[in-house]
Amino acid sequence: AGFSELQGVFRTHLRTRWPDYSERLEALRDRARAGGDPLHLLQGFADSAAASIASLREVVRREDLDRAVRLLARAGTIYVVGQRRSFCVAHYLAYALAQLGVRATLVDNVGGLGPDQLANASETDALIVVSFSPYSPVTLSLAQSAQKRKTPLVVITDSALSPLAGMADARFEIHESDFGAFRSLAATFCLSMTLAVGVADRRGERSSR
Repeated sequence: AGFSELQGVFRTHLRTRWPDYSERLEALRDRARAGGDPLHLLQGFADSAAASIASLREVVRREDLDRAVRLLARAGTIYVVGQRRSFCVAHYLAYALAQLGVRATLVDNVGGLGPDQLANASETDALIVVSFSPYSPVTLSLAQSAQKRKTPLVVITDSALSPLAGMADARFEIHESDFGAFRSLAATFCLSMTLAVGVADRRGERSSR
């Protein structure tokens, strides 16, 4: 009936393409038996992480990094949100930024208080959103709320068809490799470290002028 419905077909595919954890574990058991040693698993996961990092080098552009770092460096407070498998990335980002002297708040949504944790975000702040397929409805709702308040968004996701992609003021599409359908987070953590250190360095340059 229209392009929006066509997009919906692909978004549904992205949300449902991954097998559940019991299926993944069974596949890995078969691989481990084939390799004869759990070391086979280690090598598989290490190769997956290395492939993710190699892809990161190819897909992230200098102008995208510069835009994101500039946007975050001028923010009064950087809010960070990520649920499910993305939560560890969000938690690390908030920790790293705080350790580098940048005011950062983790929107963890504990007790369903995510909207309250983000209530004071404004156009002078910024929100880093991390979400991969299947995209968290909580993360999407919080990003929409921040967008309505004109809070700039830096989005880390996995596809141009992500429901978060169109909201972004700066966007990164990370293609994590997988082993037995268990996806690496190596590239995402590498990008997160780059953003945290880059923002702190940019702020240091500004304060020393």
